Amino acid sequence: PRTVIFISKQEMDVNAQKWVLLGTDGTIAGTAAVAGDNLGYSAAQLSVQALWQGASSLPEGGAPWLLEQVAQVDSKDMDFAVWAALAQRCQQHLADPTVGGIVITHGTDTLEETAWFLYCVLAAQLQHKPVVLTCAMRPASALAPDGPQNLRDAAAVAMAPGACGVLVVCAGEIHGARQVYKAHPYRLAAFSSGDAGPLGWVEEGQVRLAQNWPLAQSGRALVAMKNIVNGALWPRVDIVMNYAGASAAVVDALVLSGAQGLVVAATGNGTLHYALQDALERAQASGVAVRVATRCPLGQMLPRPSATLPDAQGLSPVKARVSLLLELLAAQA
Repeated sequence: PRTVIFISKQEMDVNAQKWVLLGTDGTIAGTAAVAGDNLGYSAAQLSVQALWQGASSLPEGGAPWLLEQVAQVDSKDMDFAVWAALAQRCQQHLADPTVGGIVITHGTDTLEETAWFLYCVLAAQLQHKPVVLTCAMRPASALAPDGPQNLRDAAAVAMAPGACGVLVVCAGEIHGARQVYKAHPYRLAAFSSGDAGPLGWVEEGQVRLAQNWPLAQSGRALVAMKNIVNGALWPRVDIVMNYAGASAAVVDALVLSGAQGLVVAATGNGTLHYALQDALERAQASGVAVRVATRCPLGQMLPRPSATLPDAQGLSPVKARVSLLLELLAAQA
């Protein structure tokens, strides 16, 4: 069950704002049997209340923070049920005129996917309020955990004047949901925005921007969100990859087993092995939605007039999958 706790150092007047901290956990809430073990830990062990208490000197600005435990999950195991619950809680809090912004604790493995999902489905509510995801690369039981500082930095970003959109804060850097991806499996500064670079930094609790806050744009994702709230079945969208010697076997098997959408991580500027290309075109002809992204971590594909398969509009394969999921959800009657 979700727990709710108000934390404040002073009485709240009728016009005071509040901020929200939602816990889904991950490494930031992980513990190990030995304090120096940064690899053999169990993720998602501590509550959001424990994380708050461990991050001393969080900024309050005279207004309270509302803490909720939405889920306790290792983000490698993130699923649609948690996404739906998280999106609905964000939607409800953002609709509250007294809420100034939201911070979410999340595991690093699928953080970029959750960030993009929330950016899409909450677009209409993100024009003046931020949703800030934060995380850790070391468990809470580490000798020098990075989670407490990341949580303090995320709170500072959520309370920064003008902050809006879905943001990711890690190792003092602020990233936007569209560009951010996990770039390193171990370093504390694990996230990158590629060619675009970070939006800004958090330095001693102060936000310094290099770019403007990202504006969200609404679209079919709003219809998808309504269908999610109404309990619609999530479509199945899988990812395949192009590589030397790729064959049609994986695509044919996925289509036969009921995939409704396929995203391919192509080589270079959307290039595909001829056998994989043929299989994807057959899948598309049979009614399966296909999108082509690139497996290159930097830059984005340039569309070719002769292309027979739609490109992913500059999204990474995992984010293209999220967008295709929402597109198919929105198409449900």
